Amino acid sequence: MPEAVAPPRVVVVVGGGVSGLTAAWRLVQAGVDVEVLEAAGRVGGVLDRVEVGGVVVDTGAESVLARRPEAVDLVRAVGLGDDLVHPATARASLRTEGALRPLPAGTVMGVPGSAAAVEGLLAPADAARVAAEPGLPAPPVTADVSVGDYVASRVGRAVVDRLVEPLLGGVYAGHASRLSLQATVPALWAHARAGGSLLAAVTATAARPATAGPVFAGVRGGVSRLPEALEAAVTTRGARVHRSRPVTGLHRTAGGWRLDTPAGSVDADAVVLAVPAPAAARLLREAVPAAATELAAVETASMLIAALAVPTAQLAGLEGSGLLVPPVVGAAEGLQVKALTLSASKWSWVAEQDEDVRVLRVSLGRARESAVLQREDADVLAIAARDASFLLGRPLTPVDGAVARWVDGLPQYAVGHVDRVARVRAAVAAAGALAVCGSALDGVGVPACVAAAGAAAAAVLAGLAAPAAG
Repeated sequence: MPEAVAPPRVVVVVGGGVSGLTAAWRLVQAGVDVEVLEAAGRVGGVLDRVEVGGVVVDTGAESVLARRPEAVDLVRAVGLGDDLVHPATARASLRTEGALRPLPAGTVMGVPGSAAAVEGLLAPADAARVAAEPGLPAPPVTADVSVGDYVASRVGRAVVDRLVEPLLGGVYAGHASRLSLQATVPALWAHARAGGSLLAAVTATAARPATAGPVFAGVRGGVSRLPEALEAAVTTRGARVHRSRPVTGLHRTAGGWRLDTPAGSVDADAVVLAVPAPAAARLLREAVPAAATELAAVETASMLIAALAVPTAQLAGLEGSGLLVPPVVGAAEGLQVKALTLSASKWSWVAEQDEDVRVLRVSLGRARESAVLQREDADVLAIAARDASFLLGRPLTPVDGAVARWVDGLPQYAVGHVDRVARVRAAVAAAGALAVCGSALDGVGVPACVAAAGAAAAAVLAGLAAPAAG
């Protein structure tokens, strides 16, 4: 009789965002039988797009960091390489003192390398505080600290309020006083641990030779095409992707794991959890309580994007990719908008869709400031149009608009976050045949999520192979 062939190992991936689908992609390439369970009726998570005024724009991330290879390599691997594009301009402005001024060059997350870089952006006394920084004692920082506390201690509070907050808030929708230096600005953390002048650290970091090519990349038609291409790639290789299939429970069994869903239970040899921190904490409460406790402590921020389609003539003469509004400036001027992107100026593929219509991507909301998310869409669009008109110095009359809400969409990396993640991974690994990935771990950008998903898939594959090796 022929020798019996063992059935393929089954891995269930919980979550159909870019993290879960990337993990599934890595697993199917290794010959594993993969099933993806996604709670929503679509894949992609916060990567999505909308059509307004006949023009399509991303409502999630509109670019990826091109100088990290993970996301760009993945885009190419799933067949979108010919659609990789780069911003037509990355010159942004900052709202300050009742005007728009160019963001200074040579900064690291808004921290300048010299007092000259902040001339015109800060009051003379605040610029003098920056200039005095190299002469301050600068012992090594021995424990993680918030970005705001560290930067303020070196160059003054004004730099944090006027420069760091809008940039850091644009990435994390959070506040510098509550975000970890180690987790969010690792380049400056490395210098802080060594000690020495912050200005010197910024100058050295900004001057470091970078990989050739543009800093950012996008995808023609939207970065939101990436998870859709991933879904197609994994299903072509035999994976099953189930939409509208939430997982409500996770239990250890003698042979692996059992997952509860409204449509019945699903058995798996291994599981990858690729869901936001609150959902992961709920699923791990019984199976890995130590990891659940850690993940439950990760605060999340909610925000929204208002996409406004306006007649092209109303934006005539504007240059640059958009603008940022520091919280202190927004509060003083009664603004709710924190950032605005001139999508057609930034991306040629957006501009080419309709020469008579231009789309503004307007960002509102940040951690612990989510009241605007409770407003009706019509109210949100009115607020966005009002603030955008004020900031751009011209009346805007949108012909169409749409609102995309990111509820609990951005994890907040509090002081000590890196150590927290290490404890989560250790507890999950000890459970066996289980891994976690997603934006709650190592970074909110697409490249970081892709890297974490690859690590999760590798961990599960190693665990599945271990019994056979023994």
